Amino acid sequence: MADLTLTFLGTGTSVGVPMIGCDCETCRSTDPRDNRMRSSVWMRTPEMAWVVDTGPDFRSQCLRAGVRHLDAALFTHPHMDHVTGFDELRRFTIPAEASMPVYALPSCLAVLERMFFYAFNGENRYRGYLKPFPKPIHGPFHLGETLVTPLPVLHGKVECIGYLFSRHGRKLCAYIPDAKVLLPESLEAIQGVDTLIIDALRHTEHSTHMSFAEALQVHEQAQPRRTFFTHLQCEILHAREEPRLPADVRIAYDGLELSWELAE
Repeated sequence: MADLTLTFLGTGTSVGVPMIGCDCETCRSTDPRDNRMRSSVWMRTPEMAWVVDTGPDFRSQCLRAGVRHLDAALFTHPHMDHVTGFDELRRFTIPAEASMPVYALPSCLAVLERMFFYAFNGENRYRGYLKPFPKPIHGPFHLGETLVTPLPVLHGKVECIGYLFSRHGRKLCAYIPDAKVLLPESLEAIQGVDTLIIDALRHTEHSTHMSFAEALQVHEQAQPRRTFFTHLQCEILHAREEPRLPADVRIAYDGLELSWELAE
């Protein structure tokens, strides 16, 4: 088994693609790479499996990708498109004694505890119910042998992070689905990462998300081996836009799988 495997469960923006009421070329596209559920990834190592974010498409994403086991759920921030599938985690805490470690900033946990109070109040620890185990993030932590480093970013008025995943001293992957600006410590942390996955909403500038030009600038600054754009709006038609990018920058799509193996 690879040291780390990542599957893109979704690569779309908050309204998904196709978007309700839109008749643009991308929303009418028959290319499956242009059909984008809300952004989320599923990650597996020899020791553990986890997801980052559970948006409103989470149930469909798990069925499509064949997700059958999870050891943890990580969250970047509490916007609707990243948390409203939270209750679907109940399928991974079926036994009455089972719980789901939930890693998030304290501010994000506070929102989850308010939205899904019935799961957090400790009164419903029945078989088949969701039993979350809050794990406030105050710095780097481990999931098995994977070091997880939170990456603070600016994303509108909400406190938001991405994640850097490292194993045995090697920076394998940085996942930053929502950001307008990376804070200096985050940009420093991802220097030389093997794979950067970053918010690149569209070409048109946006107040809380990176444009293609801004994401390309981060790619140049961080110097990863390769970069994948995610959290894409319907302004981006995959077949038209990907050939225009540098060879080491690609556009992610739902179902795309990446893997990393560490040399012996």
